[in-house]
Amino acid sequence: MSKMALDVARATRLVNHGPTILASCHYGGASNVVTLAWVTPASVSPPVLAIAVAPERYSHELIRRSGEFVVNVPGVNLLRAVWYCGTHSGRDGDKFAAAALTRGKATSVSAPLVKECFAHAECRVIGAPTVGDHTLFLGEVVAASAELGAFDGWLSLEPPFETLHHLGGTRFTTSGGAKLTAG
Repeated sequence: MSKMALDVARATRLVNHGPTILASCHYGGASNVVTLAWVTPASVSPPVLAIAVAPERYSHELIRRSGEFVVNVPGVNLLRAVWYCGTHSGRDGDKFAAAALTRGKATSVSAPLVKECFAHAECRVIGAPTVGDHTLFLGEVVAASAELGAFDGWLSLEPPFETLHHLGGTRFTTSGGAKLTAG
């Protein structure tokens, strides 16, 4: 099998196709939601998720100050909102309203859930190392929920619970293999 050399600046795109999530956060009366493609499990015991957030992002400030965030898993039907929340700043206005997303009450953190998402993991920050040009917020999962039918020990990934996967730029795919373009 032949191989080709890749530009190392694009190497993250080899593994960047994990589920795209909407991270929500809240601090001092302000809440925000941001699209993140860089999310991963980091520990089973205790359960820890890691999200990579650039320091210049408004959500970075809210997460750093509050010490918590929610990982919200959107379905394919939310591509337009996912794109909007990843290409606009919460400093300029209410992204929940602009993206037609609804704040829901979390059970264990002050950050809101995104009600339109089919699964949620409420996290408390237990570490936040700087890794290159991003902060890796390590969040211990303190509560989690999913719509009936979306999870039976594993994500269903069947409609309407297909996940979005960002490939870079405006390109996405779904867990079902459909190719999508945003923007």
